[in-house]
Amino acid sequence: MNAPALLKSGLTALMSVLFPEKCVVCGRTLVSGEHLICLHCNVAMPRTRYHLSRFNHMHERLMGDAHVERAASWFHYKRKSPYTNIILQAKYYDRPRVAADAAAMFAAEIQPDGFFDGIDIILPVPMHPFKELRRGYNQAEILAHGLSRVTGLPVGDNLRARHGHKSQTRRGAYDRYVNVAGLFDVADAGELTGKHLLIVDDVMTTGSTVLACCEAVRRSVPDATISVLTLASATLD
Repeated sequence: MNAPALLKSGLTALMSVLFPEKCVVCGRTLVSGEHLICLHCNVAMPRTRYHLSRFNHMHERLMGDAHVERAASWFHYKRKSPYTNIILQAKYYDRPRVAADAAAMFAAEIQPDGFFDGIDIILPVPMHPFKELRRGYNQAEILAHGLSRVTGLPVGDNLRARHGHKSQTRRGAYDRYVNVAGLFDVADAGELTGKHLLIVDDVMTTGSTVLACCEAVRRSVPDATISVLTLASATLD
């Protein structure tokens, strides 16, 4: 090992001692071989395994003018569950790396099952530029690049938010739908013609935001195939 590499290795080891990486779910200090989530939390994660079903609860929420081919979500989202920390840390606590690493972990889990087979482009749910400027990043875009890291699929920027909108938090299903109706459009339909597109977001609650994106794609690119992936899917019971 040359001197620069040795120095870098030493600094990395020192930083891990001074600032040990914590499990994003429970806060335990991670040990060698663990990353982002400790082994205990990884095993106990309330996985949906939706990607193994041809028609699942995500499909039910996305029934509209745009047929969804495949739908996958990593874990069930419940408001008081510690697993919500994965979403909250990435979305509200300025830790975009959490989103990227979580997406990469999820992609590595489901890739052997063929979920990404035939998909051409990953399309993150867009954020209006003013809102993205305030937050500093679009967490859906960060997720998309985490997926791309594992799958090698390109991340597109064809979906756009035409204007800003109020937060979906604490809105009912109908209000969520109205809040995003007509919000999204496609910048360059020609790039998507005949492609299998994977629309990506952090959480699916009622499905209104993702459905609005799917319908925007269907209006502009009728021959596109659409699949959907989120990190989490809220339970509606």
